[in-house]
Amino acid sequence: MKLEICTNSYQSALNAQKAGADRIELCSELSVGGITPSYGLLKKVSEEIAIPVHVLIRPRSGNFQYSEEEFSLMKEDIKLCKELGFNGIVSGVLNIDNSIDIKKTKELVALSKPLSFTFHRAFDCVENPKKALIQLIALGVDSILTSGLQEKAENGIELLKELKEIAKGSLTILPGSGINATNAQLFKKAGFKEIHSSASKAIATSSVFFDKTPQTVSEIKTIQEILKVIKNA
Repeated sequence: MKLEICTNSYQSALNAQKAGADRIELCSELSVGGITPSYGLLKKVSEEIAIPVHVLIRPRSGNFQYSEEEFSLMKEDIKLCKELGFNGIVSGVLNIDNSIDIKKTKELVALSKPLSFTFHRAFDCVENPKKALIQLIALGVDSILTSGLQEKAENGIELLKELKEIAKGSLTILPGSGINATNAQLFKKAGFKEIHSSASKAIATSSVFFDKTPQTVSEIKTIQEILKVIKNA
């Protein structure tokens, strides 16, 4: 079983590599679900991190319906990630009714090639996940990052298993949200090949006047604890 660590900074990415994670999803601002990292962060990670890195392409927080201007920004960011030599793109677009935006997602998948494409947790907003799964298989998506439409993947594990069975290996169902060393074994026993976790801890902050959202970092010890659970026979 592989472990992907969702990292929100260079330090988190470095910690994931040091701890032995299999792959990184790189983003910024995890407190709002993640947005596209800055150019500086992308460049530094591309130059200094050796394990595979997938980059989140999400121009802002909020919903997953994007204007033409926002969609243009997303495409430019994908081009940049290809130039910098990353391994994968994590993105996706929904319609106003939270169904899969076939046209825009198809364009992103095509533009991302030859990089792998993961449809991110916008999937957890859809009303008909099985229909959405079939649509994403047809679009050539490589993975779907999902919690099984629940706040935590552990609570959505029955739907996650159903989706995995429907997919039959056509794409990877990548469980994520709230996965840790305590519950990782559930996903291994259920036959999932990969899991996704931030493995993060809060860092003390002295901010008084601005956003009180705690700063977090992916922690080496926490990552190693998860790896111990999923890598042992």
